[in-house]
Amino acid sequence: MTVLDGARERWVRSGGVELCVAELGDPRQPTVVLVHGYPDSKEVWSEVAARLAGAFHVVLYDVRGHGRSTAPSPLRGGFTLEKLTDDFLAVADAISPGRPVHLVGHDWGSVQSWEFVTVQRTEGRIASFTSMSGPSLDHFGHWINKRLRRPTPRRVGQLLGQGAKSWYVYLLHTPVLPELAWRGPLGKRWPGILERVEKVPGGDYPTASLPSDAAHGAWLYRDNVRPRLRKPREDAYAHVPVQLITPLGDAFLSERLYDGLELWAPQLTRRTLPAKHWVPRTRPDRLADWITEFVTATEDGRSGTGAKGKHADRFGGQLVLITGAGNGIGRATAFAFAEAGARVVAVDRDAEAAARTAELSRLIGAPAAWAETVDVSDEQAMEKLAARVAAEYGVVDVLVNNAGIGLSGSFFDTTPQDWKKVLDVNLWGVIHGCRLFGRQMAERGQGGHIVNTASAAAFQPSRALPAYGTSKAAVLMLSECLRAELAGQGIGVTAICPGLVNTNITATAHFAGVDAEEERRRQRRTARLYGARNYPPEKVADAVLEAVVHNRAVVPVTPEARGAHLMSRFAPRVLRRLARVKPPL
Repeated sequence: MTVLDGARERWVRSGGVELCVAELGDPRQPTVVLVHGYPDSKEVWSEVAARLAGAFHVVLYDVRGHGRSTAPSPLRGGFTLEKLTDDFLAVADAISPGRPVHLVGHDWGSVQSWEFVTVQRTEGRIASFTSMSGPSLDHFGHWINKRLRRPTPRRVGQLLGQGAKSWYVYLLHTPVLPELAWRGPLGKRWPGILERVEKVPGGDYPTASLPSDAAHGAWLYRDNVRPRLRKPREDAYAHVPVQLITPLGDAFLSERLYDGLELWAPQLTRRTLPAKHWVPRTRPDRLADWITEFVTATEDGRSGTGAKGKHADRFGGQLVLITGAGNGIGRATAFAFAEAGARVVAVDRDAEAAARTAELSRLIGAPAAWAETVDVSDEQAMEKLAARVAAEYGVVDVLVNNAGIGLSGSFFDTTPQDWKKVLDVNLWGVIHGCRLFGRQMAERGQGGHIVNTASAAAFQPSRALPAYGTSKAAVLMLSECLRAELAGQGIGVTAICPGLVNTNITATAHFAGVDAEEERRRQRRTARLYGARNYPPEKVADAVLEAVVHNRAVVPVTPEARGAHLMSRFAPRVLRRLARVKPPL
């Protein structure tokens, strides 16, 4: 049984073809029309459709010549953008005659949908458009012409890069061969290729009609690509709000292809996704969330999605969990993700501090924020937290294991209890977070990112920090090992290594081997030192977001941390000599 087996089905006639249309959800709700690409059928949307059906009237149809829809006769000239627009209008009139629909397209479904939202005869029939992995051929033509007219080295590189990615377009223009390949060995091997290269899960996709779908769909390219690229329309302006979702790992389309799109789509919201081309199959949760947010905003009369901070295109709507979020780097990181439109789970052992962080995150821009109280060193408490977060908020997209404590003192002054406490929080807290939330990410199979807060002490030995440095060095190595293990599942892992940052960790740090009065004196002196350095935690938070966006492995943040990291690689003997210096406390 497939996800679409419970759908209501009807047939819509358009220009000599019969279109197979499937519907899910309540027809009284806003209608979302999902248009598939090449060489797919409507089943490519099944996972997304199932997630949208609870809130919307979801409509999918097989493009002419695909799936259960009939093919035009003759095939040549039967797949022009004009005829595809006729098909869309026929479907829209049948399923939503008195109300505009929200359009979503992937690949060639997006290419043809750009035509729908830029021609005059569809005005009033479309409320919004979400585009992914499929540009307007008119915009593409102007993009090419602009680079040919002013061929700077960068523009030439962009042309050559996209030209290489478009290798399949040239092949599809050759006579007969594409049809023979798809009806022969390629059609049989395609599901395995998608699973191996794109990490697309199996199931009800692709359908048994794939060979004929792909053979017919070659005419999408032959009927449209060369005519439009040679003479792109000058009036191809979108008359509806547009949400552009760009998979950053798309093997067929360059991110640069969408440069300057604001000219053609004035009401544009950009999203980026660390994924490959077939995102309807590999990232259905994220797509459903973004489509829901965009459609709801449009229905409410709001343009776009609200999040306007830096990296809002990347983190808007994502679920981010930060431990140690009650103050310092953790709180600053929660605020940075909130400004980017992420949903935030602020975790801290101080319930009041966690609640304050969640409250301020909502004020800053998080569409939702929650506070959770836990001691990260408590394995059972962390297990309960992971289960509760998954059940109530969903699987975390970004995990920031930030909770940590400070400990200073010589090796022989550091008691076994001191060692246990610092390792329980600084190392085991990270292990618990990675194991529990990382497993949920891996089982979901839609990627994610883990950030572990280490320290410059991870690669900078010090006679004053044997226990603390050991815990942070272990976090660094754990991050490197986990990064290698999870790379094949689309989950990035980063170790953030700050130096002297102005937070209250110094006021709560334990100094081994001294009495309580001397400990308080050293805490105050260290706090003054860090305060004089005055490196704000907000800069560390910015580095966290940049690290996730660019999937960086190790990120020394402060200048002294970057210097120590370089020395650890190129001048380790100098670092070892510096480690002998007794700190002035």
